[in-house]
Amino acid sequence: MTADCNCPIWGTPATEPPSNGDGRYIDSPRAGGRYFISGTAEEMLKSRDVSLKAYLTTWLIDQRRLGVDCPEVTSDTLKSADAGRPLSIRERADKYLRFLANLEPYPGSGFPAISYEHSQKNFLLALSQIESSVDPSAIDLQRRELRFFGDYLEEQRWIESYDWRGYSQYGLTVPGHIRLTELETIHIPSSRAFIAMWFDASMDNAWEHGIAPAVGDAGYDPVRIDQQEHVNKIDDEIIAEIRRARFVVADFTQGAAGARGGVYYEAGFAHGLDIPVIFTCRADSLDKVHFDTRQYNHIVWRDPEELRGSLKNRIAAVIGDGPNKTAN
Repeated sequence: MTADCNCPIWGTPATEPPSNGDGRYIDSPRAGGRYFISGTAEEMLKSRDVSLKAYLTTWLIDQRRLGVDCPEVTSDTLKSADAGRPLSIRERADKYLRFLANLEPYPGSGFPAISYEHSQKNFLLALSQIESSVDPSAIDLQRRELRFFGDYLEEQRWIESYDWRGYSQYGLTVPGHIRLTELETIHIPSSRAFIAMWFDASMDNAWEHGIAPAVGDAGYDPVRIDQQEHVNKIDDEIIAEIRRARFVVADFTQGAAGARGGVYYEAGFAHGLDIPVIFTCRADSLDKVHFDTRQYNHIVWRDPEELRGSLKNRIAAVIGDGPNKTAN
């Protein structure tokens, strides 16, 4: 049975289902929703200031947007958060705009003005979007901070206010919806590269001595869905991993059974998100590539060594060096 508790991050009201082992599952409006926190991380948080907690909240929100329903906060998460940079005012405003859009059932329907008195849950959720580092007990300061970002969105003409039956009502404007569309093509910086390929023993050498080291040489972490530990539906996990990726490598090599439909789907999904896709294919499969993707410039390889060199160079030319890149 779910019990009332305080959010380990903010100390604000939250709920907690029963859990076993070292850690707790928490549903906290102030932290943007559900998360898991290990016992070690919870103890470490006691010595952290509010700015770190604000950054951690932003990380949780970004993880959920990337498809992780219940992000895990561990000691490693906190170490990464310690090294993170605060969001800019523009980034915080964009997150607030996304949040307000979720309050509208449909474009033009509008939503009530957010206030502590009207809905404490929405008030706390709104604070979580703007990386607020105001002390949770300082309600007046929190109100001023939300008003500051609301005024900015109005000045940009992304939202508008109007009176509805004596109540203050807000709604997103057409420029506001256009701004949201623009944000969908802005991706969170990532060191991950999603690899879509044929998971067959005949491709082991291509992976171990071609694709994986090429991506690593370029400064990124290669991610293969069959090597990830997860508890979600596989399709949901694939979509989440693609959303987290800086780019996708799609290898269209196939065997006697025919084309790998999953590779085409994953490449197409990435294209729809404006995530760059690098196409590769073993030479003996090139004439079998579907005409829908044949127009793209494939790296044609004959052995893993050739694939490694060509892929590394293509990543450097199209994507640029990744955060893990070391000097030669």
